[in-house]
Amino acid sequence: MKTLTVSIALSFVLALSGCNTVKGVGQDLQKAGETIEDAVKKK
Repeated sequence: MKTLTVSIALSFVLALSGCNTVKGVGQDLQKAGETIEDAVKKK
């Protein structure tokens, strides 16, 4: 669980540094949420 949390946090930081607009942040957050949902469903 700790590894998953660190991975999500790192992905979030990288996503924020990669986008320049509020719209881009929203899209990144949505994709991160979808990834988390997929990971939970696979368990």
